[in-house]
Amino acid sequence: MKTSQLAHSKQTVIWEKLPDDYRLPDEPVENNLQPLLAAALRESLELAGLIQESMLIASNFGICARLGDQTVVKAPDWLYVRSVQPIPKGDIRRSYTPYQEGDAPSLVIEFISETEGGEYSINPHYPYGKWYFYERILQVPLYGIFHPKTGDLDIYRLESGKYIQQLSKENNLYPIEELGLFLGVWQGKKAETTTYWLRWWDESGNLLFWGSELLEQERQRAEQERQRAEQERQRAEQERQRAEQAEVDLQEERISRQRLAEKLRELGVDPDKIY
Repeated sequence: MKTSQLAHSKQTVIWEKLPDDYRLPDEPVENNLQPLLAAALRESLELAGLIQESMLIASNFGICARLGDQTVVKAPDWLYVRSVQPIPKGDIRRSYTPYQEGDAPSLVIEFISETEGGEYSINPHYPYGKWYFYERILQVPLYGIFHPKTGDLDIYRLESGKYIQQLSKENNLYPIEELGLFLGVWQGKKAETTTYWLRWWDESGNLLFWGSELLEQERQRAEQERQRAEQERQRAEQERQRAEQAEVDLQEERISRQRLAEKLRELGVDPDKIY
């Protein structure tokens, strides 16, 4: 068990794993876009080979702490933890207690829905606002708030115990040093849904692709290869036809010469003395 003292109060934070029979809150997702946004963020990382077994990347997953006699559970729409302790084979991780089961989260992201879910709440009393919990209790280095309807993304970095809004870099990308990547907004279609999406870019400015995009790239490469093969086949066919035509022309020339020679002989002229 690990404890920490909050600088702003005498309240002690106790980091201890929840009992197996603890009933986690079961709050439904407010719309079908939120799980798509979370899955898209993970998908490109996984396809790029950037997810290690020791990491914890999850959505709507309970992060737990105990303050006094109250257990607090917050479930970010998306979170990244660099390293966690493995769980026994066959077990399912039901929740996560920082420091007790691994590192504290490096990044949490909330997606604003039609009815705001307290993403900006600084309520300092139980059950605590999300902003307050991430900033003061968990002390997560990076907090992102994304508005899918408008495409607005706000990134806040913890500096001297307070969240300070970060400015985007070139192309409206935010550096996420904890992952060695940039985070930004992309508008387009995925999973039959056209909207604003959060996407990753590498340090060279290359977009990390989704599976559907990689498949489309592969399809285009295959089509280009097919076209190149077809063009090569057509060139070979044209060469064959030219060679055949040259042979026909040569044969016709021989026949023409033979006929002319025969005609000359009929006239009493030796063709060998002419050629």
